[in-house]
Amino acid sequence: MNWLRRWNARSLASQFFIAGGLISIAAMLVVGFFVSHLIEETVIHNSGAATALYVDSVIAPLLPNMQTESLLDDASAQALDETLGQGALGKRLVSFKLWRSDGTILYSNEKELVGKTFAVSDKLQRAFAGSLVARYEIASDPESDKERALGKPLMEIYNPVLQPWSGQAVAVLEFYETAEGLGDSLAHARLRSWGAVAALTATFFLVLSVLVFRGSRTIEAQRKDLKERVTELSALLAENRGLQRRLQRASQRAAALNETYLRSIGADLHDGPAQHIAYASLRLDSDVLINASTQPEAREKELAWIRSSLAEAMTEIRNICSGLVLPQIEKSSITEIVTRIVEAHQHKTESHVETVIDEDGPELPPAVKICIYRFVQEALNNAYRHGGGVQQTVRAVSHKGHVRVEVSDRGDGFDPTEVRPTSLGLVGLRERIDSLGGSFDIKTGEGGTTVTMIFEPMEVGE
Repeated sequence: MNWLRRWNARSLASQFFIAGGLISIAAMLVVGFFVSHLIEETVIHNSGAATALYVDSVIAPLLPNMQTESLLDDASAQALDETLGQGALGKRLVSFKLWRSDGTILYSNEKELVGKTFAVSDKLQRAFAGSLVARYEIASDPESDKERALGKPLMEIYNPVLQPWSGQAVAVLEFYETAEGLGDSLAHARLRSWGAVAALTATFFLVLSVLVFRGSRTIEAQRKDLKERVTELSALLAENRGLQRRLQRASQRAAALNETYLRSIGADLHDGPAQHIAYASLRLDSDVLINASTQPEAREKELAWIRSSLAEAMTEIRNICSGLVLPQIEKSSITEIVTRIVEAHQHKTESHVETVIDEDGPELPPAVKICIYRFVQEALNNAYRHGGGVQQTVRAVSHKGHVRVEVSDRGDGFDPTEVRPTSLGLVGLRERIDSLGGSFDIKTGEGGTTVTMIFEPMEVGE
């Protein structure tokens, strides 16, 4: 089956050229043999018919009434001998025989054959049936020893002798002639017939080859284009599946982190504002406030403690809420978002942040703006907590849908492997960015830490 695979691997034009060439050669041989044989038979028959007509016109008047079917009398035989031995017939005819229907030779210029009976050949039967039979070949009949001894092809003609009133063949004239020039004529006819068949076959094959090669080039170009498209679609499908798996993992991790984040908020509320409020509630039930005999100074001092606890609780609640509630950023540009975060961070930490912003891209989706806000906010907080806020820098670029935001510092860095999967900071940022189809990268070391987020145009458009 290797040859079949190799054959199928060839182009359609190559397959047609090989298979069509073999079939065309076979067809040319078949048609050539048929046409040349037909032309050869036609030439031989026409030449034989012309000779037979001439011989018949000369010999027939010398023949007696053939109804007796007997041997020729001496006078008729002598007349035939003289006629066949002189003039044009004498030069052309090699032998002459007059046959009876039973295979008996009634007359021959070879006297030893007269009166002998031979098996009736197929050629003789066809002649007695009324057909002219002509052959150009080396004699092979039993009675043709003289002709066969010449060793060259002769024109053999069987001409029926017909009764004028009935049209019935009563005898058959058989004669061999030298037919000089007939061999050259046949060779020339064969050459011309083979040349015509070969030229016609070659022209037909070349025209078909041109059409097939043009069609094959078109098919190959379409096949190549289709293969490239299939490859592109397969790559896009694989990429889509990868993104889908990333999205699923990010969604799962985001759900888990969200639950952790909610627990963290609950713990902050429980350990902070709730404790202050519980403390104030307990002080409201103290004897200092309940007892009517308590001095005003002591009562006022107790109320001051209660007001202080409630104020601390409100302050902590506001701090927690400020981290949860986003400002109105849906209609803000990247420049406005980054500037707002940097100013808030500088005011809260009393540190300096260098800002570089290059924005000339289209309007971004709200989800991407929120992601940028949280990314810069959390990255600056981490840079201040873990890197000491040394040379903090924010670089933001938005160009034709390509978004790149980078937050860096020159602190001591940290070991990324020590970041716990349940951490709400960097892990939460990574999951948020992955869920939107972006990329997240951290580079840290002794020279500081750089955190980068990137969104490509297609990802942003989604």
